[in-house]
Amino acid sequence: MESSLFWFRRDLRSHDNAGLQRALKASSQVYAVFIFDRDILDQLPSKKDRRVEFIWESVAELKVALQALGGDLMVRYASAEAAIPQLARELAVNAVFTNQDYEPDAVNRDERVSEQLRQHGIEFHRCKDTVIFEKSEVLTQAGGTFSVFTPYKNAWLKRLTDDDLAAKEIEPYKKHLAKPSKVAALLSLESMGFERTNLKSLMTPGMTGAATLFADFKLRMADYKEARDIPSVKGVSYLSVHNRFGTISIRQLASAAYAASVANPKRKNIGAETWLSELIWRDFYFQIIWHRPHAATRAYRPEYDALQWENRPDLFSAWCEARTGYPIIDAAMRQLNQTGYMHNRLRMIVASFLTKDLLVDWRKGEQYFADQLNDFDLSANNGGWQWAASTGCDAQPYFRIFNPITQSERFDPQGKFIRKYLPELKNIPDKFIHAPWLLPPLEQQGRDCIIGRDYPLPLVDHATQRDRALAMYKAVKAPTLD
Repeated sequence: MESSLFWFRRDLRSHDNAGLQRALKASSQVYAVFIFDRDILDQLPSKKDRRVEFIWESVAELKVALQALGGDLMVRYASAEAAIPQLARELAVNAVFTNQDYEPDAVNRDERVSEQLRQHGIEFHRCKDTVIFEKSEVLTQAGGTFSVFTPYKNAWLKRLTDDDLAAKEIEPYKKHLAKPSKVAALLSLESMGFERTNLKSLMTPGMTGAATLFADFKLRMADYKEARDIPSVKGVSYLSVHNRFGTISIRQLASAAYAASVANPKRKNIGAETWLSELIWRDFYFQIIWHRPHAATRAYRPEYDALQWENRPDLFSAWCEARTGYPIIDAAMRQLNQTGYMHNRLRMIVASFLTKDLLVDWRKGEQYFADQLNDFDLSANNGGWQWAASTGCDAQPYFRIFNPITQSERFDPQGKFIRKYLPELKNIPDKFIHAPWLLPPLEQQGRDCIIGRDYPLPLVDHATQRDRALAMYKAVKAPTLD
């Protein structure tokens, strides 16, 4: 076709981009645009949002990269639903290309955009880029959707070919990138009403930041299985926010993990194999939200919509504000509130605590994470919360309830992570760091930390709350999980 428009969204990179490659191969000229979508941004609770700043910095780098390839990037601050059809008409393009989004709201928006374009004779093409396998590409032998991860993973690996991991190169087709006659300078973050945050002190955004992190992680990947559960060590990849906004390609990540593990059985790399499983979990949750969009707002298992959550506002506020009296919970919540990041093991522990110790609806915790996490992704966030609350697919059985003290002892044995985020406990001995209220009062005075004054007493008794949680779950009569 003569010309097309490529709409960047959660794929902020100029290389290995499936939708951009497809547009370039199909068109003589390809214009590129990114929309700071007001339909999303206007709903954010704060104008100091690290995610918006991360996107802005990544878009700025992307614009320079496209210019180096001979094109450019138009950037708008508007409703994408209105702006994309309007821009397509202004440019008189034959088609709009973009990469598929699987979240219910995005799917509905894209349908409305598609209909507007259709009315003007403009094609709309959505391409697979965010995942290795999407929608119904991996099904059970009976043709159904997987709801348990391990069989899904086995089917995923069985279906995988080299082509699925091959990079979608842009360089060979760069001559088709169009440079509009008039392209305005990149609008500022402040012009959209947003303020700078501490983002730059926490990470490097964009393709450059992603590449640096991945290069470092490849040197540590072999240790991933053992190190990933210890929040005080550098054990994980820290690529989640880059995965979320597509500043690195999932094909690049999965091919590296696959090559180091499954594809090389004689030199088995358990760390790489474990990390590949985590990437497959990501595909798993995307296909769940695609096939079961009700899970975005309700329990995946409908019987658990009947759970009678207590939802005490004082307990929820204490959880949000890191005032529960359980050090591992409060340290994790301070990490989240201060940095927009929380270690994955800690996400499971604090989610279990909110739902099964404080008896607060998982959706309240999910929303708080959605507001705070730099890497917020609906499918993964929803899947993780429903796993912890035992309401989701392949979830933790309701009768398995994390004990916050034993979890703390297991995953932060010397209290290094706790002391980093709770300096008021820095003088508490290792023996008591996980349950400081057990330290005798006289010793508390000698340690300059009086529990109940300098650090709160526990909000609830875990053993008591465990019994109450079990009764709450049993009351909904869900024999499939008994």
